[in-house]
Amino acid sequence: MWQLLMVAAVMLLGLFGVLAPGVPGSWLVWAAVLWWSLHEQTGLAWILLVSSTALLLLTQVVVWQLPPRRFRGTALTRRTIGYAGSGALLGFVLVPVLGAVPGFVGGIYLCERRRLGGHGQARAATRAVMRAGGTSILVELFSCLLIVGAWAGAVILG
Repeated sequence: MWQLLMVAAVMLLGLFGVLAPGVPGSWLVWAAVLWWSLHEQTGLAWILLVSSTALLLLTQVVVWQLPPRRFRGTALTRRTIGYAGSGALLGFVLVPVLGAVPGFVGGIYLCERRRLGGHGQARAATRAVMRAGGTSILVELFSCLLIVGAWAGAVILG
C-alpha cells in the first residue's frame, strides 16, 4: 500500500514538474510507472510500462517539432501556469481524457480575463501564451495525464 502512495506522489510531482520550467516532469511520471511495474511484475504492468514509454517518446518527438518556447514578452506567470494546470486536470476528470485540452486553454483564458478585465484582451493574451510555448506544455501535460489515468485505472482494476 505504501508503495502505491509513493508512486502516486512521484506521479503528482511529475505532473507539477511539467508545469515548472527545468523540471523533467514527464520523466518523473515514467520513472513512477517503471517503479510500479518492477514491483507488480504483471502483464498489465509491463503493457503499461511499454505503452507509456512509447507515448513519452512520441511526445518528445512532437514537442521537438513545435516552435521553441519563448515566453519572454508574454504575460506568462506562475499564476497563469497554475490556472492552466488546474483547468487541464479538472477538464481531464470532468470530460474524461479530451477535457484536458479545453481545460488548459480555458485556465489560461480565465487567468488573463481576471488580470486584464476584457474578453478581447484576454483572448489575445491567451493566443500569445499558446503560441509562445503553451502548446508544447499542453502536449507534455496531456501525455502525462493519460499515463497517470491509465495507471490509476490499472491499479483500480487490479
